[in-house]
Amino acid sequence: MNPLVPYICLAAAAFATTYVLVPLVRRLAIRLDAVDYPSKRRVNTHPVPRMGGLAIFGGLVVAFFLQVIGTWYWGWPSALIPHPSMDISYPLLAVSFVLITAVGAIDDVVSLAPKVKLGGQIVAAAVAAAGGLVIGDIVNPFVPGTFIDLGWLAYPITVFYLVAFANIINLIDGLDGLATGISAIAAFTMFTFAFLPGRVDAASLAIALVGGCLAFLRYNFHPASIFLGDAGSLMLGFALGMVSLLSVSRTAALTTIVIPLIVAGVPIIDTFAAIVRRFRAHVSIGQADKGHIQHRLIEEGFDQRQAVLLIYAWCILLSVGALVINQVSVETRVVIFCVLFVGSAVFAMRLHLFEPVLRHHYNPKTHRDEIVTSDDPAFTEAEQAEEAERAERREERRKEIRRIQEHLRDHK
Repeated sequence: MNPLVPYICLAAAAFATTYVLVPLVRRLAIRLDAVDYPSKRRVNTHPVPRMGGLAIFGGLVVAFFLQVIGTWYWGWPSALIPHPSMDISYPLLAVSFVLITAVGAIDDVVSLAPKVKLGGQIVAAAVAAAGGLVIGDIVNPFVPGTFIDLGWLAYPITVFYLVAFANIINLIDGLDGLATGISAIAAFTMFTFAFLPGRVDAASLAIALVGGCLAFLRYNFHPASIFLGDAGSLMLGFALGMVSLLSVSRTAALTTIVIPLIVAGVPIIDTFAAIVRRFRAHVSIGQADKGHIQHRLIEEGFDQRQAVLLIYAWCILLSVGALVINQVSVETRVVIFCVLFVGSAVFAMRLHLFEPVLRHHYNPKTHRDEIVTSDDPAFTEAEQAEEAERAERREERRKEIRRIQEHLRDHK
């Protein structure tokens, strides 16, 4: 049997199931009022039901059962056998997967408080870590033949890693088809990394993700009739993080850890820029704004389709770079990584991703400190006030330096 046949069947099963389930999930979302209504922060101009990730989840479940049937009756390689260096409890991984999807679905319906939502994600990631899905020892790149033993830190680091992966997809889910397409590109790239060394568990999950995402794009690409919602974006990010960890052995080279980060480079850059942007504006990191990649491209004059396709191209470029890195010498890897990093940084700077789009502003009418957006005239006033405050602090520092210098001269 051609080794690709089982994976083609899994992708087809996930595709067909997701395609059939989307209209049903859409009706369920409308009935539960899990709907994104137009607002200043949203791009959609009419109400669109969310929670579409449940259809992809259903596609993954069907693909899983097909994998089991294929193993029992058709001689497919089992996806429930981990790498010999790892001790994985697949039932616990399944529980963690259900938990992260449930957290997203509940948030789509009732809008959970940020801390509750984050707590649910941490619990899901902790269950996965308890199931043996942890970042193991890392080969020391500076001292050949030695390893960096993470010890008990492997567990909190893994939890952080999975929660971060879930949220980078969640944060970039701002245009029709954007998060879905990025996830499909990343999943297919990760599939190639898992398929070549025979990591059946990671490859099976990755290719099923590809099938589910492609089917969902039929309804989610602009103009979208349904959104992923948190049920989808959190689940997809969590699944990608899970695939990346299943693809490595208990003792992993630094390259195998870095490659998934390159593949997911665009949402990682977007998340990092959001943190910097909000830190510079002195607002909470959790404060939503319209400074993400997709918003900046829309401001540059691109329409939704053009912006999404441009981001797809960026993701594909990084994925191709990651594939090449995996096949070349160490020196060439460093060069390629630097080219990808510098190119992405230049693009991010060109889009002004690190510049604040929120400011604190004292409202003399309400006598309160309010957060204003960049399209509000008060934003410029707040920016000027902050610049004046920075200039005053700089002048105070200069005066202090002069006093110290004069003091030293007097003592001489």
